[in-house]
Parts: sequence; structure tokens; C-alpha cells
Amino acid sequence: MSRPTMSEERDPPLCVRVTVRGRVQGVFYRKWTVETASRLGVSGWVRNVEDGTVEALLCGTEGAVETMIDRMHKGPERALVTGIDRRATDEQVVGGFEKRPTA
Repeated sequence: MSRPTMSEERDPPLCVRVTVRGRVQGVFYRKWTVETASRLGVSGWVRNVEDGTVEALLCGTEGAVETMIDRMHKGPERALVTGIDRRATDEQVVGGFEKRPTA
């Protein structure tokens, strides 16, 4: 019987889609999200939505994703976050975090 390889032993990344409500556009929220996610080792993307919210896909270890969501509640200095909705997703991104165009 063969032993599992290192990649087979790892848990798949946790991926969560979040929608951030409040004053989150025009306050460097997306730039802050890219920088913070990159420091935490979270992969994915962030974009503005025409309704004034910010949407993001966060993929990584459970600890890193939960830490990122906790930090997103505050955001950068000029942001005023009034709420974050989260939902599980099958979509995955591995490696890197990017800013996407408005949806």
C-alpha cells in the first residue's frame, strides 16, 4: 500500500464568497484587501459591484480566511463597513490575489 503524497494529505482550501456593505468604494478598500490577503496567504480576488458593495472570493486555510474576514469588518482607515455577508462556494483560486473590474 502506498503512502499518500504531501499534496494528498493537505486539506483543500476553504473558499468563501463575501459581500461587504457600507462605505467601501472610493476609500481604497480593494487595494487594502489585496495587500492584506497577500500578507495572510489568502488567494482570490476583489471587485466593486455597481450596487455600491464590494465582493471578494477568499481561498486559503480556515484560519487565514477567518482572519481575513475579521479584518474586512474594519477595513482601511476611511472605510465604514456596516455588514459582511458570506456564503460557501465551489469556486477556487490558488496562488495570488487580484483586483478585478467592477461587476
